[in-house]
Amino acid sequence: MKLSARNQLSGTVKSSNLGNVMAEVAVDVDAGAIVAAITRSSAESLDIKPGDKVTVIIKATEVMIAK
Repeated sequence: MKLSARNQLSGTVKSSNLGNVMAEVAVDVDAGAIVAAITRSSAESLDIKPGDKVTVIIKATEVMIAK
């Protein structure tokens, strides 16, 4: 699969918590952990579970840093 998004991180699913509408998926990557909120139906369709190898794809028009 080819994507225009250049920010792609390989990682391992740490946890997947399904809610009524959304799912919170935590992924361990080299730099730490990333938590994504995706639809429950997407999480179920992808059959996401702890230990799965996944790619985190970040597509954003803005990235902010504060100190």
